[in-house]
Amino acid sequence: MEIINNTTTTDSDFQILVKPSMSILKAIIVVLTLGIITIVTIIGNILVIMSVFTYKPLRIVQNFFIVSLAIADLTVAVLVMPLNIVYTILGRWLLGLVICEMWLTCDVLCCTASILNLCAIALDRYRAITDPINYAQKRTFKRVIVMIILVWIISGIICLPPLIGWNDWPNEFNETNPCRLTETLGYIIYSSFGSFYIPLLIMTLVYVKIFIATRRRLRERAVGCKIPLTLKPTVSRPLERTSSFTPSEDNHNENACADVMRKNSPSCDPSECSDQGTSTKVAGEESVMVDSSGGSKDPLQKEHYSGFSAVSSIPQFIEEKQKISLSKERRAARTLGVIMGVFVVCWLPFFLMYVILPFCNNCKKSPELINFITWLGYVNSTLNPVIYTIFNIDFRRAFVRILKCSK
Repeated sequence: MEIINNTTTTDSDFQILVKPSMSILKAIIVVLTLGIITIVTIIGNILVIMSVFTYKPLRIVQNFFIVSLAIADLTVAVLVMPLNIVYTILGRWLLGLVICEMWLTCDVLCCTASILNLCAIALDRYRAITDPINYAQKRTFKRVIVMIILVWIISGIICLPPLIGWNDWPNEFNETNPCRLTETLGYIIYSSFGSFYIPLLIMTLVYVKIFIATRRRLRERAVGCKIPLTLKPTVSRPLERTSSFTPSEDNHNENACADVMRKNSPSCDPSECSDQGTSTKVAGEESVMVDSSGGSKDPLQKEHYSGFSAVSSIPQFIEEKQKISLSKERRAARTLGVIMGVFVVCWLPFFLMYVILPFCNNCKKSPELINFITWLGYVNSTLNPVIYTIFNIDFRRAFVRILKCSK
């Protein structure tokens, strides 16, 4: 009988540790999958933090927003994900009410901080694009730190109310009680809007304005550098061979393009950047070959044709600039699309579920679906380091250096 009793006790203990509906194989798959996500999240965000502090090109003020985001995502991976894995596998909470409350508070705090850091990064980029000169002076280390502290304070204000009584948690907690976020309707509306819906609205408006402003600036820059390919000569004296632009707008465009060339080649004066062996023909006269030094066969022509040879290379330069501008527009659209797309796909299902389920008494609450949607939100912390660094060559170089040094 003792053997039977012992066997019965062992089976009972096993029922406590593992959900009856989850097989051993399924439990192993879940642990491996969620464990890999957790480890990748930890490693990715640690690399981001180390990169900013150890790689000199990344030690700029605006990258501290990325560091704050990485810290928030790292805390999600360290404080939230592991206990969620245990809770998912066991199917019940065995760690008591106090740890349950602390875990849920950390969950709300860290996930909210991650989302609000994304919002702060969006606002920072918007200011940098729409008002680059003034904002460059205002974007000081002190100002950035104040904004980061404000993000964490707001996150704390959102997560703390359940700890001071705004909850429906039981007074006596045992193994039959679920460890879940409070379903108090007022707090659900308060926390969901503060943690997600308001930041989502801000990010959407800001990124739309960023995209529009970027496209407008690039197009204005390209249009401002267009020069007619047909050059109209003016009547000149017999002893002077002068090539001039008759419309004043053409002169303006020439100066604009010269400025662009000077910015892109600071060591090269526009008059010295002509293609070698450029051939020009004005007013039906014979073509004059201008060498790289600006010289010509006729000494009288040297002064007049040297500047003209530089202008003749501008249309090709403009065409290249336009191609670069279009490429930048496509990259900007793709980057903004990835940022907003990943954020919405990861978090929108969770916050829809978070708001709808407490108001829907007849809705079926599948534990598997709830866990999947919850982890989909956590995965945003895994993808943030990839999204905000994959388009930055300095981060990639820093990652390679850190990984090489660790070997």
